[in-house]
Amino acid sequence: MCRRDLAVVLVSGGMDSCVTAGIAGLDNSLAFLHVNYGQKTEIREEKAFNDLCDYFKPVKKLIVNISYLKQIGGSALTDDNIDIPRGDLTKNKIPVTYVPFRNAHLLSIATTWAEVINAKKIYIGAVEEDSSGYPDCREEFFNAFQIAVNKGTKPDTNIEIVTPIIHKKKSEIVKIGMHLGVPFHLTWSCYKDEDMACGVCDSCLLRLKGFKEAGFEDPIKYKNGS
Repeated sequence: MCRRDLAVVLVSGGMDSCVTAGIAGLDNSLAFLHVNYGQKTEIREEKAFNDLCDYFKPVKKLIVNISYLKQIGGSALTDDNIDIPRGDLTKNKIPVTYVPFRNAHLLSIATTWAEVINAKKIYIGAVEEDSSGYPDCREEFFNAFQIAVNKGTKPDTNIEIVTPIIHKKKSEIVKIGMHLGVPFHLTWSCYKDEDMACGVCDSCLLRLKGFKEAGFEDPIKYKNGS
């Protein structure tokens, strides 16, 4: 039997990270990493992470808290003084839900853990083309961070950042997930609420649009009956 490499998977609890975990699990043993950063749906996202751990059964799991991002603020996801707006998928500017340089924090933690546990890859479910337009979800950002990883780790450390869905549309991500049989019903995407998804924030709208265009019904419930 061929020995499988260990891969760290950043698992927020959302649909993109769930599909990414499914892809990573095809060829790797899994180590799931979840980062709480003071987001407004932190409790619900952590529940989704733990539910996904129960489903995928990674060989290792780690939850890290970097609540200083809430102290810094500047995002509707973390700052109590900024309301999460009603979604608008036609806009071109960077939305107020952007958490400044968040993926750099997540990847730094993932790289540290990967080097310690001798993981060969870091999977992250970033999406560039059909997302909210966050600058740290662009392929060029991950290419640049890969250079930093190469330069900032031990000479015998080789860690590859993998972004398997970065150029996929939400509908394509849904189709991949359905093909892999991932548990979409365990995931959480809503930016605003923790009891039932609001159905009107950017993240909910993108998710609903993806399922509709893919021809599948979203298995989670929404407040507005979407």
